[in-house]
Amino acid sequence: MLDTLITSKTRLKLLIKFFVSAGNRGYLRGLADEFKESTNSIRKELNQLTEAGYLLREERDHRIFYQANIKHSLFSSLQGLIHSFLGIETFVDQILERAGDVHEVALMGDYAKGVDSGHIEVLVVGEQLNSAYLMQAAAKAGTILGKKVTVYTEVPKNVQGVIVLYQKVDTPV
Repeated sequence: MLDTLITSKTRLKLLIKFFVSAGNRGYLRGLADEFKESTNSIRKELNQLTEAGYLLREERDHRIFYQANIKHSLFSSLQGLIHSFLGIETFVDQILERAGDVHEVALMGDYAKGVDSGHIEVLVVGEQLNSAYLMQAAAKAGTILGKKVTVYTEVPKNVQGVIVLYQKVDTPV
């Protein structure tokens, strides 16, 4: 659905990255590594999204960080569109509440590439994870979404990129 409206796969990945959660941030090289794409294609899309006002840029520690502009008039609409496209916001919230000490939740596979294939692959990294609950939640989410949902607790071989949906922020002591 969304991939036919937004034909640039790089732009779709960036929109997913920044609008799935307003707290998500990224910088050029990190995004290029995360998406397994060239810095030039990422830079071009970041510049266009920033010029349009959808993203904010902030220089810190000799890097330029980007994040969604929550004050943009279309922020809520775009975030709702991305959430509808992914169909997994409730699933991620449940994982964070009940799966254990979750450090990171990432989208992999076709959806990380911006392709609505009907198979959602989610990586959950953390300590003392409740694997039984994760499998049960994946089955339940799959039934509700009408899609196949697979949860991994370790990165499978041949993964070609991930989009981090949640990352635990370490607070200084």
